[in-house]
Amino acid sequence: MMVPSFALGIDFGTSGVRAAVVDGQRQERWQYRTDYGDQPLSYAAWKRALWTVLAALPPDLAPQIGRLALDGTSGTVLLCDEFGQPLTSALMYNDGRGKAILPQVKDLVSAESPARSATSSLAKLLWWQAHLPSDLWAQGRYVLHQADWLSAHLHGCWGISDYHNSLKLGYDVGALAYPDALIHQPWAHRLPQVLVPGQVVGRVTADLVQRFGLSAQCEVVAGTTDSIAAFLASGAHRVGDGVTSLGSTLAIKLLSAQRVDASEYGIYSHRLGDYWLAGGASNTGGAVLKQFFDTDTLAHLSQQIDPTVPLNLDYYPLLQPGERFPINDPHLLPRITPRPAEDATFLHGLLLGMARIEQLGYDLLAQRGASPLQRLYTAGGGAQNPTWTTIREHLLKVPIKNAPTTEAAVGAAYLAQGGIRPFSADPSH
Repeated sequence: MMVPSFALGIDFGTSGVRAAVVDGQRQERWQYRTDYGDQPLSYAAWKRALWTVLAALPPDLAPQIGRLALDGTSGTVLLCDEFGQPLTSALMYNDGRGKAILPQVKDLVSAESPARSATSSLAKLLWWQAHLPSDLWAQGRYVLHQADWLSAHLHGCWGISDYHNSLKLGYDVGALAYPDALIHQPWAHRLPQVLVPGQVVGRVTADLVQRFGLSAQCEVVAGTTDSIAAFLASGAHRVGDGVTSLGSTLAIKLLSAQRVDASEYGIYSHRLGDYWLAGGASNTGGAVLKQFFDTDTLAHLSQQIDPTVPLNLDYYPLLQPGERFPINDPHLLPRITPRPAEDATFLHGLLLGMARIEQLGYDLLAQRGASPLQRLYTAGGGAQNPTWTTIREHLLKVPIKNAPTTEAAVGAAYLAQGGIRPFSADPSH
C-alpha cells in the first residue's frame, strides 16, 4: 500500500487559484492554476475552482498526497447556516461597508487589534447584525473566512478557522483566545473555533476519496492567509529575515522575536509559532511607476541609472493622497516634484523614494521593538530590477536576494507538510 508523502497547497487569490504539490524534500512536483471565470466574487465560483484543481491532479499523484492546506484572502468572509450554506454574498477583503460600525468594533477589541478597521472580519460581522433581516440573521450559525469555508468542503467540519485569518475577527493571538468582550456578545456562538495554522483538522471526506482519487489517509490542516503563505514560501526562516513585496504596492514582513503592534503607524503582528511576523503595507509601489512608464521603458531607463550617484530629490511616490505605513495618514499628499528633464533621473528619484519608504518601514519596526533586519528577500515584479535592488542595498545595508518563490500555493503546501516550522533565532542558521 502506497504511503502518502506529498503535500498539496491551494491558494485562493484575488484573481484566481493556484495549486502546488511538494515532496518530502520541499521540491515542487506539480503546479496548476485556474481562474474564477466571470464571477470572481462568487463563493460558488470559488467552490467550482476548488473542484477543478482537485480534478486536475494527475492520477498517479493524487493518492500520494498525505496532507493539504488552503489559503485565502484576509478578511473575506461568509455568514453561513449550520450546514455551511452561505446566507448572503461574500463580503470581500477590501469591502469597507463596516466603516459605520467602527465605534462598536472599537468597544470590543484592544486599541492595537487589526480588527479595528472598516474592512475587518469583525466589522463585517457587526454590519450583518445591523443590516440583515432578523430572520436571516437568526439563521446565521458560522462566520467563516474564505479559506475556512473552502477547507470545510474537504474535511466536513464546519466552524473551524485558524489564528491568521481570525486575527481580523478580533481573536487575540497573544492569549490564543477571543477577548472576553467578544465571548460575552449574544452572537458569540457564530465565531469559529480557532486552531493553529497547520494543525490537523481531519481527513478528507469519503466522497473526495472516491471522486478525485485522494488517499483515505489524506489530512486537511487549518489554513492561513495568502500573504502569510507567500512569506512561508520565500525561504525566510530565521529571526531578522524580512520579505519585501514590490508589487503594485509595497509590503514588508519581518520575522521577529518580539511582537510589535502600533496601529498609529499601520503596524501589526501575526503569530508564527513562538515568533512574530511584524509588518505593514505602503500605498507606494509599482502602480506609481506604471503611471509614468510602461514595462519596456522602465527596463530601458533603469539601465541608464547609476545607483551610486547622489540625488537631490526627496520624493514620496503615491498614486493619490493617503498612506497606511510607515506613515499612517489618510491625507498624506504624494511628493513627486520637481520633475527633472531627464526621464532616467526622474525614475531614479522614484525608485530612491520607494527605497527610503522601505527603509523607514524596517527602521520603524526596530524602533518599536522588533528584531533588527539582518537579511532581506524580495518578491514581486520589482524584484527583477537590479538597479532598484542596488539602491535598496545601499540604504538598508543588509544582503538582498530574490526569494526563490513567493507562490502562496507553495507556502500553503509547506504549511500542510510541516505546520509552522520551527524558525531559528540563531543568525548563523
